[in-house]
Amino acid sequence: MQSDSNVPTVVMHGDPIAPVIFGVTLILIAALVGRYAARHWNQPSVLGELVMGVLLGNLLYALHYDLIVILREGTACLEMATLTLSGLSWDAAAAEVLGPSGADLLAVLRDRRGADYLQVAQAVDIFSRYGVIFLLFHVGLDTCVAELKTVGRDSLQVATIGVFAPSVLGFAVAWWLMPEASHAGHMFLGATLGATSIGITARVLNDLNRHHSREAHVIIGAAVMDDILGLLLLAIVSGIVVTGSVALDEILRTILLASLFITCVLLLGPHIVHFLIRLLRRLNVLEAKLFISFIFVMTLAWFANLMGLATIVGAFAAGLLLLDSLFKAWGDHRKHKYSIKELFAPLEAILVPIFFVLMGIQVKLETFLDWRVLSLALSLLAVAVVGKIV
Repeated sequence: MQSDSNVPTVVMHGDPIAPVIFGVTLILIAALVGRYAARHWNQPSVLGELVMGVLLGNLLYALHYDLIVILREGTACLEMATLTLSGLSWDAAAAEVLGPSGADLLAVLRDRRGADYLQVAQAVDIFSRYGVIFLLFHVGLDTCVAELKTVGRDSLQVATIGVFAPSVLGFAVAWWLMPEASHAGHMFLGATLGATSIGITARVLNDLNRHHSREAHVIIGAAVMDDILGLLLLAIVSGIVVTGSVALDEILRTILLASLFITCVLLLGPHIVHFLIRLLRRLNVLEAKLFISFIFVMTLAWFANLMGLATIVGAFAAGLLLLDSLFKAWGDHRKHKYSIKELFAPLEAILVPIFFVLMGIQVKLETFLDWRVLSLALSLLAVAVVGKIV
């Protein structure tokens, strides 16, 4: 049907941010339901949020809800957008990032509302990343450097065994169940089991009200060290796969950058905080604590990423170094109306659940319909648990 040029065009003046508001609200409602259900069954809140994300993502995907198609792919949309800016077509970008499974995503992106959905996906991804940064900042605020030093040796042992035991077991299981795959695939699959989700670890300890215990300090210390050991393991595996030998230069580079990050944070971190306090001392104490803490957290998160580490390691380090007692220019910190932890509690409460629900949404249950995938997943789950218990 051809349009009549005499018919006036109706221009909609909707708020372009409205789809983002709806998408984020939907995820927060799901998180609230999951949290309530988990607490009803005396389980950690994070479990309810993850399960709710899995149910929401797969149910809405089965009902062909277009937004979920994009959310389930995680950062794939952002990678595709980067490739298209470099000159590739959407089809070529989808083929490179997702392979044959990119057809559904392409169909949604080409829809008239595709741009809105992509905007929601980007906003949710940003909010979730802020959420996990604030979560680890909160953990750092609850952790004492002196206590970490007392469990340093235990944490290092737990981290070392917790990386290599699951990795070796994962390699063995992959070799046994996938004999047709290359040793490169076996090694990479084994290396993935060495990683520890410090975000989930911290959240569970907090939900169980065990975050002040000695065990919690050992676990959190080990989880931070896991990030460095995981990078070393990845460098070793990558070197063997690509060059056939251990890439000593990459391993040394990883160790050097991690050591540089730790040294700079410990030596320069307190000076940066004092500089910001002198610079912003004309603000009231509430504003000073909020802005200085936010700037310091984001700076260390960015610096950690620059050094090849996870941003959450920088956020944790910021929490260790930031103390209410540093704000003595505004009087006795014990008489301040709000502590740093209390000021950031609302941000954490809103943003952290978005991260865990989003992680649940990205679990694709249909992949487990293949018995080989299911048997491999269950076997890897078993050896991962055994490796972490060791």
